Amino acid sequence: MEHALVAEGIRREYDGTIAVDGVSLSVDRGEIFGLIGPNGAGKTTLIRALTGTTDAEGSVTLLGDAADAVDDARIGLLPQSFSPPDRLTPRELIDYYGDLYDDRRDTDAVLEDVGLTEAAETWYENLSGGQKRRACVGITLVNDPELLFLDEPTTGIDPAGRRSLWRLLESLADRGRTIFLTSHSMTEVQRLADRVGLIQAGSIVAVGEPTDLIAKHGGSSRLVIGTAEAVIEAAKTAIEAAGFDAAGGLEAVVVENVSPVEISAIVEAIEAAGIEYGSLTWTEPTLEDVYLELTGEAFEGVGTPGAGAIDRDGDAVDVSAEEGSA
Repeated sequence: MEHALVAEGIRREYDGTIAVDGVSLSVDRGEIFGLIGPNGAGKTTLIRALTGTTDAEGSVTLLGDAADAVDDARIGLLPQSFSPPDRLTPRELIDYYGDLYDDRRDTDAVLEDVGLTEAAETWYENLSGGQKRRACVGITLVNDPELLFLDEPTTGIDPAGRRSLWRLLESLADRGRTIFLTSHSMTEVQRLADRVGLIQAGSIVAVGEPTDLIAKHGGSSRLVIGTAEAVIEAAKTAIEAAGFDAAGGLEAVVVENVSPVEISAIVEAIEAAGIEYGSLTWTEPTLEDVYLELTGEAFEGVGTPGAGAIDRDGDAVDVSAEEGSA
């Protein structure tokens, strides 16, 4: 597979603080590569180093050329912080930035891609936070780049708009475009990335396919049954008699390595024993668990994809958190 990006020994230091520390990685053409880490881990500095917007030690090759020799029209970059002129509309912004290129996409097509057709004539300053970010994504796509760098692209976008943007990025990858994506959203990276890199304190601690990383480092799925302390031992006995390993907790029984299809058997066992329970919560390991296992650091304010609660009637309830707002 031909590489779209090859970085070797990238290092960047600011005033005695090492922001990126000897990062080496490669990204294949047509691949979505997700870089995850909390704020301050070095994601933005690494993107700046890869795109030549900050000086750094090491070497970078983009689309087969040295980073400082590649045709800018083949690259797209959406910085984490980007503020276009307030008194231009999305249509005017895309026209303006599109005119910087000899070969550009149709403005209406770009507006449709990012969901701004109806807001095309609204001044940028009057757009919602999510609409502003979508306009910035549109500006990045106007030259139809072969390699796209997106630094926290869905910040501030509402859940529906975020999913729409995810579908757009997936379609770009299907057309052979390469996407280097940074995010603190585990849901986003787990959905989009073919491979993911985990960064901590400027160093890459792991790279691999999300499912492989989760299988290797994420731990097991578990079912937590909330019940009165007085019946925990009876619940454990009933569950173990049904063929599952159970452990007692604080007003709960925990069953490890439980698949969704096995939950009903556990529920039937405790109900047959006459044991009442208040809640069932099933979780499967995620990239957040992988990051915690490898770094000892937990993400703050990040929802847990794969978590679900089951009410007293046995119906599943989605309890995964969404980030951002409209």
